[in-house]
Amino acid sequence: MTSAVIVAGGRSTRFGDRDKIVADLAGVPMIRRVADRLARVTERVVVNCRADQREAVDEALDGVTAAVSFAVDVNPDRGPVAGIRTGLRAVDDEYAVVVAGDMPFVDPDFVAYLLDRVVGHDAAVPRPGEWYQPMQAAYRASAMADACDATLAAADEGEPQVLAPVFELDYVVVDEEAIAEHAASDTFENVNTEDELRAAAARFAVE
Repeated sequence: MTSAVIVAGGRSTRFGDRDKIVADLAGVPMIRRVADRLARVTERVVVNCRADQREAVDEALDGVTAAVSFAVDVNPDRGPVAGIRTGLRAVDDEYAVVVAGDMPFVDPDFVAYLLDRVVGHDAAVPRPGEWYQPMQAAYRASAMADACDATLAAADEGEPQVLAPVFELDYVVVDEEAIAEHAASDTFENVNTEDELRAAAARFAVE
């Protein structure tokens, strides 16, 4: 079996008053776009979100072909490290891919490649340029969840850097050459603002 975790519990502060995760993206909620792509190559999708999001997200994901379950934040607002930890704790498989809920162009073929690359390691993390992309990466679920717990404990009540737990693991870097070979150019693109949502919708409308 294969699993994916969608991290969707952020507050979307740059998006205005509404939750971008369920915003309409060319007729389909954004998180549904992500889940449908993940469902092409994974059999289970775990959604990490806040309790106040669950009803709307559940409605948005009705009919997704993968089995959908929820991992609700017990202590929300501690950032993506907490979201990744909570999501991975709900995974039954040894490995899982983690994808941010605002990445509607995530490439299913690249997800499958990441799940292949991570075998025998704790993480397979893309590095398309100067920066890593830990929010579209594959992890050994228990190892990354443990590393996230340690990072959160060390940060006390703050929001730790999302790469901090990765650097405690046996991780492989998916470099630019591998990304160019296996991923669509827009796989890491995320949607943070209303303008970006409109631009993304225009692209989906012509597909």
